[in-house]
Amino acid sequence: MSETRVLEAAARCIDDAESILFITGAGISADSGLPTYRGIGGLYHERLTDDGLAIEDALSGAMMAMRPDIVWKYIAEIEANCRGAQPNAAHRFIAELERTKPAVTVLTQNVDGLHRAAGSSNLIEIHGSLHRLCCVECHHARSVPDFAGLDIPPACPVCGGLLRPDVVLFGEALPQRAIMCLESALARGVDLVVSVGTTSVFPYISGPVWWAIENGIPTLEINPGETELSRAVRYRLAMGAVAAFAGMRACSQPRQR
Repeated sequence: MSETRVLEAAARCIDDAESILFITGAGISADSGLPTYRGIGGLYHERLTDDGLAIEDALSGAMMAMRPDIVWKYIAEIEANCRGAQPNAAHRFIAELERTKPAVTVLTQNVDGLHRAAGSSNLIEIHGSLHRLCCVECHHARSVPDFAGLDIPPACPVCGGLLRPDVVLFGEALPQRAIMCLESALARGVDLVVSVGTTSVFPYISGPVWWAIENGIPTLEINPGETELSRAVRYRLAMGAVAAFAGMRACSQPRQR
C-alpha cells in the first residue's frame, strides 16, 4: 500500500474512532528539538555514557541507591536537552482529539511534560515526570519548571535527605496507579490503538498493541525506524509524528453527523 493510501486509511480510522489509545515515546518529541534515547540519532544510540556505562545501568534504581550522583548526572543531561522545549503539532493534534472525541487516552513513556503542556489531561505518564521532585527520606515533594539553579544532586530542604525526580528508573516497579488507569482504559474498550515514536521494547508499551491486534482492533504505528510491531500492525507510517499527523489531517474529511 502506498504512503498516500496509508495516510488516507489512517485518517479514516481516526475520524471514525470514538475511543483512541495513543502510546507515545521519545520520537513524538523529536520535532520539539528533543533527542530520542534508543531511536535513530538518539542521545544514547549505540554508545555508552561518559562513565562507560549503558544508559540502563546509569539510570537504574540500583545505581540511585549506590551512586545517586551518577544517576543525577544523566538525569540532568536529559533535562538539559528538554529545557525550553515546547509542544509540537503532534502533541497538539492529540490534545485536540481529546477535546472533540468521547475518549482519548495517552499512555506516554516521556518524562518531558509536553503532552500535558499541549493540553492533554487524560494522560498516563507511565515513567513519571522530570518536573516533580520527591525526597527519598521524608514525604517532601515539589514541582520545578526545570533544574536551573539546583545543586546536583539536590538536598531536601526539609530533612536534608536526597531529592530525586519522580521518574521510574530501570529496574524499578511501575506506578500501580498508572497501570490501573491503563487497564481501565482497555476495559472500557478502544476503537483504535496508535503507537507513536516508540521503539516498543517494553512489554507494557507493546502489550496494548498486541492486545488490539489479537482482538481485531485497528492499529497504527508511526515511527521512522522499524520495531517488533512494524510487520504486525494494520497500518504503518515510516515517518516522524508531525509529518504523519499533518498528512492525516490533510486527508481527513469533516465527519457527517
